[in-house]
Amino acid sequence: MAAAGAAGPVANVFPFRDARAAPDPVLEAGPGALGPLPVPLVLDNGSFQARAGWACPGPDPGPEPRLQFRSVCARGRGGARGGAGPQVGNALGSLEPLRWMLRSPFDRNVPVNLELQELLLDYSFQHLGVSSQGCVDHPIVLTEAVCNPLYSRQMMSELLFECYGIPKVAYGIDSLFSFYHNKPKNLMSSGLIISSGYQCTHILPILEGRLDAKNCKRINLGGSQAAGYLQRLLQLKYPGHLAAITLSRMEEILHEHSYVAEDYVEELQKWRCPDYYENNVHKMQLPFSNKLLGSTLSSEEKQERRQQQLRRLQELNARRREEKLQLDQERLDRLLYVQELLEDGQMDQFHKALVELNMDSPEELQSYIQKLSSAVEQAKQKILQSEVTLEVDVVDSKPETPDLEQLEPSLEDVESINDFEPLFSEETPEVEKPVTTVQPVFNLAAYHQLFVGTERIRAPEIIFQPSLIGEEQAGIAETLQYILDRYSKDIQDLLVQNVFLTGGNMMYPGMKGRIEKELLEMRPFQSAFKVRLASNPVLDAWYGARDWALDHLDDDEVWITRKEYEEKGGEYLKEHCASNIYVPIRLPKQASRFSDTQAPGKGSAASGGSAGEQA
Repeated sequence: MAAAGAAGPVANVFPFRDARAAPDPVLEAGPGALGPLPVPLVLDNGSFQARAGWACPGPDPGPEPRLQFRSVCARGRGGARGGAGPQVGNALGSLEPLRWMLRSPFDRNVPVNLELQELLLDYSFQHLGVSSQGCVDHPIVLTEAVCNPLYSRQMMSELLFECYGIPKVAYGIDSLFSFYHNKPKNLMSSGLIISSGYQCTHILPILEGRLDAKNCKRINLGGSQAAGYLQRLLQLKYPGHLAAITLSRMEEILHEHSYVAEDYVEELQKWRCPDYYENNVHKMQLPFSNKLLGSTLSSEEKQERRQQQLRRLQELNARRREEKLQLDQERLDRLLYVQELLEDGQMDQFHKALVELNMDSPEELQSYIQKLSSAVEQAKQKILQSEVTLEVDVVDSKPETPDLEQLEPSLEDVESINDFEPLFSEETPEVEKPVTTVQPVFNLAAYHQLFVGTERIRAPEIIFQPSLIGEEQAGIAETLQYILDRYSKDIQDLLVQNVFLTGGNMMYPGMKGRIEKELLEMRPFQSAFKVRLASNPVLDAWYGARDWALDHLDDDEVWITRKEYEEKGGEYLKEHCASNIYVPIRLPKQASRFSDTQAPGKGSAASGGSAGEQA
């Protein structure tokens, strides 16, 4: 970094990419997906991004998921008045103009709005080229949250079986699928998974290949909260660029310019050194226009621009005159009609019309008619003169001023026509006075730069120190220690031998070193541990679900069929190595009404038996 800083400040200037999502094409199902048996569809249903693709059997299962899009939707710009329907994912393009109307089916990381979830599934099936008519004739592997509520799974199963008519479905946890994909063949199946995504961070203990659901913990912090915190920091630092500091740009800074400090306090001390700051600060360049001051236009171009502006003002003035003339003409016609009533002798209607016009006598009516007639005639003359002189080039008699980017004025912006009358006078304009061009006294590009220094480490730090944003939660290190303390020493040693990091929020540089430092501080002296980072923390959940689907394609013990859904309910779950633990609903037994219809001689015995049974 020192060498980069020595090359000059330009080396640390980074423009915002402001990437715009391209609409997804409607793909055709590949040859592997059209085999003799239905090929499973793999859907990684994430709160930040959804990923969908085929699990094609064979030596080459295919590339990365064929479809990746943001898990948001918005009503079309036409609204409910015959415009386009709801737009989903990449069809939205840039999210910032629609940020206020974006909606997501997720609350934290649990889908709760099934209408919006149906839009995401429709989008996925349509763009993957599902060709079956009236239903989705493919098994589906779907990811869900850790300890997913039964109601959410019930609604999801109802949507898949009732709306799409799928043959069977299997549910699994995204981080366990990632663990499944990255597990070497000879490695033990126990471990500790730290999964941090867009909304939540989970720590999951795995014992002998199965999730220990009773001891897994969740921290309600992730990439979304980090982006919001970074936005607040920079908006307080640069109040002049409030509107330009958007969430999309903050996510770009997080993904490409932030890192996790191995020792947060020590790293902050380094940033106090001016040389370290100058070498490591990232200057994010905001869009700006060079034409604000010191325009480089020639005198002819300036003259042409002024003439265009004055022509627009002339047209605006003429429009106002025509509108006023039309209103005066309509009022004059009304007064002449009332005068005709007087001439025809219709006195009752005449007096009624005078009251409506708020006039007292025919003389007052005649005075108004004369004034309006004169005003209408003068307006017609001015309109004729303006039409004659409209093509004449008018030269501004005012001295030259620095050119500013001007917008075309609207009718509401003009308070009075008289303000523009001096511009259109018929007097001979004066010769333009030459004035030297005003040069900018500062670097305009530097004024539109965001200096991102300690913010590069402060935003990712919130998952280790939630108190930075006022959250009363434990960070990753404290939660990790809390989980390990719930096990015996032998199991603790077993778990820390395989600490696995996955999720998009684990991709910060330095994250693995920070977890190793935290473990080193909490583990006994000279004890061993091992931390592994997923090969692709973002996509490994989808890859693992694909691998799992291919390995268990013919295993009926892990798939929920439509018959089982109808018999056992939507919350039913078949357990496997990457699934949640099935917790059936236990309804309380209702008190028997048999005692109410007992004979009088047997009432006391029946009542006592019922009370004993309830106890």
